[in-house]
Amino acid sequence: MFTAMLYAVLVLGILGLVIGVGLAVASKVFYVYVDPLVLEIDEALPGANCGGCGMPGCGANAEAIVAGKASPNSCVAGGAELAEVIAAILGVSVSATEPDFARPGCYYGTKDAETKFVYEGIQDCRAAAMINGGMKECSVGCLGLGSCVKACPFGALVMGEDGLPQVIQEKCTGCGTCERICPKGIINMSSVTRRIMKEYTTNDCTTPCQRACPAGIDIRGYVGLIAEEKFEEAVLVIKERNPFPAVIGRICPHPCETECRRNLVDEAVAINYCKRFAADYEMKSGKRILPYKAPETGKRVAVAGGGIQGLTAAFFLARLGHAPTVLEATDAMGGLLRTAIPKNRLSQKVFDWEIQGILQMGVDSQLNTALGRDTSVAQLLADGYDAVFAAPGGWDGRLSRPEDKEPKQVLPNTNLLIDVAKDGNSVTWGDNAIFVGGGAAALDIVAQCKAKEKALVLRGEADEELTALAEEKGVKLIARSAVTRLFGEDESLKQVEIMDLATGVKTVAPCDNLVLGSGRAPEMVFIRKPLESNGTEPPALPSEGPVEWIGVPPYKKPTDGFGPGLLSSADPMSDYSAAVEAIGAGRRAAASVHMVMNGEDAFLPGNVVTPSVYVQDVYVLEAVSAVPREIMPLQKEGATDAPELEKGYPQSKAVSEASRCLQCGLICYQKDKAA
Repeated sequence: MFTAMLYAVLVLGILGLVIGVGLAVASKVFYVYVDPLVLEIDEALPGANCGGCGMPGCGANAEAIVAGKASPNSCVAGGAELAEVIAAILGVSVSATEPDFARPGCYYGTKDAETKFVYEGIQDCRAAAMINGGMKECSVGCLGLGSCVKACPFGALVMGEDGLPQVIQEKCTGCGTCERICPKGIINMSSVTRRIMKEYTTNDCTTPCQRACPAGIDIRGYVGLIAEEKFEEAVLVIKERNPFPAVIGRICPHPCETECRRNLVDEAVAINYCKRFAADYEMKSGKRILPYKAPETGKRVAVAGGGIQGLTAAFFLARLGHAPTVLEATDAMGGLLRTAIPKNRLSQKVFDWEIQGILQMGVDSQLNTALGRDTSVAQLLADGYDAVFAAPGGWDGRLSRPEDKEPKQVLPNTNLLIDVAKDGNSVTWGDNAIFVGGGAAALDIVAQCKAKEKALVLRGEADEELTALAEEKGVKLIARSAVTRLFGEDESLKQVEIMDLATGVKTVAPCDNLVLGSGRAPEMVFIRKPLESNGTEPPALPSEGPVEWIGVPPYKKPTDGFGPGLLSSADPMSDYSAAVEAIGAGRRAAASVHMVMNGEDAFLPGNVVTPSVYVQDVYVLEAVSAVPREIMPLQKEGATDAPELEKGYPQSKAVSEASRCLQCGLICYQKDKAA
C-alpha cells in the first residue's frame, strides 16, 4: 500500500516537473510582449469599445496612439480631460485642434424635388447602392434609407421630414462612422480647413451655377438664405469662398448666370445682384460678419502682393490658422482695381471696407515694401517666415510704371522675356540660362544672351525646322517639358527641376538665370529647404548657414488639359480676365502654401470637375412657371450724393429675386411653389 502511494506521488511529481518545464518553454516560445505604454493608455480609456475612434475597440486605439497613428484626443467618448491624461502618459502636450463634424451633401429630399425615384424595396443604403446604383436616378444623391442614422454611435443623426439625414452638431463627435458607412459619400467630415481645401469633384452634388463660378461659391446656398431673409447667414456662405462680396457684386461678369437653369424657362436668377445685396446689408449694418477660423498653427507666411489675389490668399491663410503678412509695393492695398475700375462702378469706400475686413481676420500689412526691391525671398525666410507666396498681380512688362517703384526682377534671378528683349545687357547672366516658352520667336533672344550654356524649354513638340534653327544658334532645346521647381541659396537661383511631360521623369539642371515667355512673373510658393530626415522624425530646418530655399508653383485651376510646371495652359500669361478669377487663384494659393508647409505636394484631386468633364444635368424643366427678373434700379441722372450708377436691390426686390432660384442639385430642382 505504502509502495503504491509512494509510486503515485513520484509519478505526479515527475509529471508536474515535465508540465512545469513545458510551460516554461512555451512561455519563452510563445511570449507576446505588450508595451507598458499601451497597457497604461488602454486602462485610461473608458473601455466603451464604441468604435467612434475608427478602431475596433479601445485596445486597438491604445496601440494606434502609441504607434503615432492616432492622436491623444482620438477617443471621442473621453473628452478633453482624457486627452490630457493620455498626453501626460506619452510625455507630450495637447494643442488646440480643429473639430470635425458631419455634413450632409444633399440639399433636399423627394418631397421638394421635381425628379424621379424608383423604389427597389431594400432598406439598407449599401445594399441598395449595389443594385442598379440604388433607388435614385441621380448617381450622386442620397439614397435616403437611413443607414448612417442607424450606424451613428452617439445619436447625432436623424432622418428629417425631407427624407435626408440631419446632423445634431451638439452630439456629433466627428468620429466619421457615418462617412464610412455611406456608400455614396453624401456625408463627409467637415471643418474650416477641409472646406477651404475643398475642390469640387464628380462625387459632389454641385449646381450648374456653382460649377461655372471661378471662385466656386455655394450660390444656391446663399441665394436660398436671402429668399428666407437670413441675410447674415448668406454673407457667411459667400465668404466661405469670396472675401470680396461687395466688390464682386459690382464688377463680376457673372458666368454663373449663363449656366443658370432658369434660362430654360425665362431668365437667369440675378445671382450677382443678390450677392451685392447681401454684402451691402452687412456694410450698412456696420456689423462685420467674419467667417470661422481654424486654431492657430504658429506659422508665419509672407504674401508679396497686395492685389486681389494676394489679399485673398492672406484671408484664407488666416482662416487656416496661419499668421499672414501682406507686403504691398505701393502706398495702398488693392492692386489694379485701384485704378482700373471706374469709380461709378466701384467706389473706393466699398473697396476699403472689404480690405479692412480682410485685415480684421488677423492679416498684417506692410506698405511700400516690394519683393526684389526692399526685401527678398531669402531675407523673409531668414527673418522667420515659414513660407513666402509671391502674388505678382496684373502689372506686367507691357505696362509702364515708375522704375523707382517697381523692380523688373521680383523673383530670384527670374526675368521676363519682354524685359530681356528690351535690355539684355542689364542682366548678369552667369554660366547657365534657361528660357521657358516663347517658341521660335524666343530663339533670337536666347541666342543673344551671354550665358555659356543656353536652353529653351518648350511644353510642346519641336519640329525639324525649329530644331535645326536652335542647333545653328547654339541653343539646347528641351521639348515636351516643364519647369516644376526652383532651388536656390540666399539671393541666387542655383538649379531648376525639369519634368518630361510625356514620361513624368524629373531631372535637375544648373541654372543661374530663368527667363519666362509671359507678361508677368509667375505665382510661386517658397519655403526653406529642410534637412534630411532620419526617418523617425519630421525633417527639421537648418538653424544657421546660408538660406537654401525651394520654390514651387501653386496647384492649377481646374481646367481642361492643364499640366504641371510654369506656363501651363491654366496659368495667366498676363493677368486674370476678372477679379473673381483672381479670388479663386488666391484660395488655391493659400491651400498650396498650407500643403507645402506641411511637407505635401500641392495637387488637384484626380476626379476634379473641369469644363469638359461629364456630369449629369437636365435640359428641360417641368412644372416651372415663368417669373420675370427683378430690374436693378439706377441712380437718377445728376445725382451727387451716391456716385455709383446702380443703387442696388432694396430688400423686397432681393428677396423676390432670390425666390426665383430653383435650389438646384445635380439633376434635381425644387418644385414650383406657384404650381
